[in-house]
Amino acid sequence: MNFLLETLQVLLMSLVYSLEAFVRLFIPPRKKNVSGDFVLLTGAGSGIGRLMALEFARLGARLVLWDINEDGNKETASMIKETHGARAYTYTCDCSNREEVYRIANQVKREVGDITILINNAGIVTGKKFMESPDSLIEKSMEVNSVAHFWMYKAFLPAMIAANHGHLVSIASSAGLIGVNGLADYCASKFAAVGFAESMALELLATGCDGVKTTIVCPFFINTGMFDGANTKWPRIMPILEPEYACRKIVDAVRREQVYVYMPRIMLDLRAFNFMAKFKGHGKKSK
Repeated sequence: MNFLLETLQVLLMSLVYSLEAFVRLFIPPRKKNVSGDFVLLTGAGSGIGRLMALEFARLGARLVLWDINEDGNKETASMIKETHGARAYTYTCDCSNREEVYRIANQVKREVGDITILINNAGIVTGKKFMESPDSLIEKSMEVNSVAHFWMYKAFLPAMIAANHGHLVSIASSAGLIGVNGLADYCASKFAAVGFAESMALELLATGCDGVKTTIVCPFFINTGMFDGANTKWPRIMPILEPEYACRKIVDAVRREQVYVYMPRIMLDLRAFNFMAKFKGHGKKSK
């Protein structure tokens, strides 16, 4: 009986969420005001991290910038000061180092206060075939791109749960949805990041903490220099993304409390196609 009731509940909720998604196609949710929020961005010293920091500062948020590159991080803070007349707090931190994350996190809590929007953006890519990649680089990819998220959540999520208010943002990748030739370690790390973020979103809902929102971002290659030399066979439907466009989409998604962001949208369809193709192939008998 319990199984039947739970099955009916799942079907009903699926229907409700499907209808909600359909309505949102025509009536998007109102954007929330992030003015006064404390936004912590990892990887804020360059690229998409810097652009997001500037955009959130424009919207009145107070920025806490983390990066292993001290000079780049301070440059981002200077740009925020010059452009928006606002102060940004800068901290030099290797997010793959658990002890360092916890130490700097405690410093942030003392000097700034509780973080209300956490954006795990820091990432690295080796750009080598798996068998050509040094073990140390493979380990570093996993530590920066996925394991670091564990320590960031451990450090800042408790205050969000206590207040039942906050937002967790994971800047993952389309490579966290579909395997890519030559990016085995990167794909593995981003698959882990997506799985972790999805699981934590469900855990928060299961514990009744519905005030802490989550957003998972899965973009195709962004033209920030991180993927120099990368190309696409179908530039019209899967273009290399411009950083400014990606930044606008991400910030907009956070303000609309959008759970998933696929850039371009076709990545969602490709993910489903990839899964079905594997499932179909798995079911064939070998000759």
